[in-house]
Amino acid sequence: MDFQDFLQYVPDLIPVVLPAESAHIKMAPKERLEALKNLDLKNKNPRIAAVMMLFYPKKGKTHLVLIVRNAYNGVHSSQIAFPGGKYETTDADYEETALRETHEEVGVAPEKIRVIKQFTPMYIPPSNFLVHPFLGISKEELLFYPDIREVADVIELPLSVFLNDEIVIEVTLSTSYANNALVPAFNIQNHIVWGATAMILSELRDVLKITFDNKV
Repeated sequence: MDFQDFLQYVPDLIPVVLPAESAHIKMAPKERLEALKNLDLKNKNPRIAAVMMLFYPKKGKTHLVLIVRNAYNGVHSSQIAFPGGKYETTDADYEETALRETHEEVGVAPEKIRVIKQFTPMYIPPSNFLVHPFLGISKEELLFYPDIREVADVIELPLSVFLNDEIVIEVTLSTSYANNALVPAFNIQNHIVWGATAMILSELRDVLKITFDNKV
């Protein structure tokens, strides 16, 4: 989709009611659904993080940026994610966390991003994080400068590919819940995207499709 066409939909994105769980479950491993049943976040005392779902133009076409995390000794090693990270007490709010972490991880300054909408928070049981996703837009072409300590690569995903149902697959993976589990995932530029990132992407896809369908 041309970026200028995409911008015309932005005002219609804001009032869309978030589908939340109904979107998340489409891409949730069965074991994850079991872990989230009767969840009491107060007893979990989760750590807080925020991420940025950032759209921007590249050669006139709308793109979404994702990152490949570095390999490390942790549950999210080498996974596909959004730019973002842990909330710091010096952050004014979770939106500032998402903007600050995006700057730190991929080099996009906060003043280049207009935050459009907050999405449904996502609890991640293996790491005990509660992640707050934000939808942001940059109106200019971006150059990314990944922090080599945290980011192995940057994925620039065309919106047209993101909305194509052919990227939705099922794969067998060994997860923190089970070995050789069949899980829903996205095949994005030969990267398998599953778990929390896939669930957040699912809500983003649903909101975009609702907006586009209502505009027709």
